[in-house]
Amino acid sequence: MRPVSPKPSSEVAADAAPPRIERVFGGRPLPPHLRGAVIALGNFDGFHLGHQAVAACAIELARTRGVPAILATFDPHPKRLFKPDATSFRLTSLDQRQQLFVAGGVDAMMVFEFNRALANVTAEEFVGDWLRDAGGVVTGANFIFGQGRGGDVGLLAGLARRRGLAHVAVPAVTRQGTTISSSLIRAAIQAGDCATAATLLTRPYTLCGELRLGIRMDPGLPLLDASIRLGDYLRPRRGVYAVRAHLPNGRTLVGSAYQESGADEGGEQLLELFLIDVAERDLGQPIAVELVAHLHDALETYDTPELRKRIELDRNQARELVAASA
Repeated sequence: MRPVSPKPSSEVAADAAPPRIERVFGGRPLPPHLRGAVIALGNFDGFHLGHQAVAACAIELARTRGVPAILATFDPHPKRLFKPDATSFRLTSLDQRQQLFVAGGVDAMMVFEFNRALANVTAEEFVGDWLRDAGGVVTGANFIFGQGRGGDVGLLAGLARRRGLAHVAVPAVTRQGTTISSSLIRAAIQAGDCATAATLLTRPYTLCGELRLGIRMDPGLPLLDASIRLGDYLRPRRGVYAVRAHLPNGRTLVGSAYQESGADEGGEQLLELFLIDVAERDLGQPIAVELVAHLHDALETYDTPELRKRIELDRNQARELVAASA
């Protein structure tokens, strides 16, 4: 089964056009035109190669049966409910996932709000009540669901048969003998290995947010200091990155970014951006920032003149690296 090939997340995340698929919610009746759909179940955070294989299988099965294909995701991530104090770990926002699903070719997105009530639903109840309007279900081979993680693909297959649902469990996708997973991608990002993360995601790791002023109030900097809040995104390795950024009007900016533990006045951690040709008129717009390469770790604090020189050097190196990666 060939995985779907969505557009890079930057292209869809910074696109001002509304998504072309509707968003429906798990636990509610499906609208008539979506009943009998094949539903791909998973978290799909990152929508990496493994997730794309599940989506491709669901789409193929749906087309064969002449019904819609729906990708279902859980939000918030189950980990957030059971470990509320866990550090930020998200690879994509819910909106990014929806837009990636659009590019993947599905007909709708389903969101299961993962709360205590859903966590207490048994595997049998989940299939009988929460998937009552489905015509088929596709999952990864390691899919676990239901109260206390009591359901696996074997149980799901049996429950699906009793209810007349088609069911397919898609084998894990491997690369050089290693199963592709969100955990593997997170480890690459936290190591600053942008190339491996991009290969497994099929696009660069991309952070989306509103473009804001940065925290370096230095009028002598060689360019505008801007930033975005990192929110729930997984924190990449601390240091300086070559980045490519996309604005809703189609403009693409390149430059460098700095990720550290600094925060704005509201306490939000920031990704500082030093983008060529960015202007004050760009502030306040949504922006999608691709991490192309890790340039170097955070350095010792410079005095002001040296810091300006370092930013200029990083920006120029970033421009060369981004151009070479195009």
